[in-house]
Amino acid sequence: MSFAETFKALSDPVRREILELLKNGRLSAGDIASNFDMTQATVSYHLKILKKADLIRETREKNFIYYELNLTVLEEVMVWLSDLKGEK
Repeated sequence: MSFAETFKALSDPVRREILELLKNGRLSAGDIASNFDMTQATVSYHLKILKKADLIRETREKNFIYYELNLTVLEEVMVWLSDLKGEK
């Protein structure tokens, strides 16, 4: 994991909103796209950036791809920020 890729992915408000949607459980790309006024291609681009940063995982089931949070990476970021702040 690269913190640069992680923070780049988190810098966009649409990607942060996608993460907010996924905190309630896994969703298909179509379910995610239905929450935005943008093309499916644009949503796919944002999902690609989030996957590259390891913030989400995808699972294929039949004709669908489901996305879910990768909490491991989020926990690593939180530990790093906590250490930076000086908390134990």
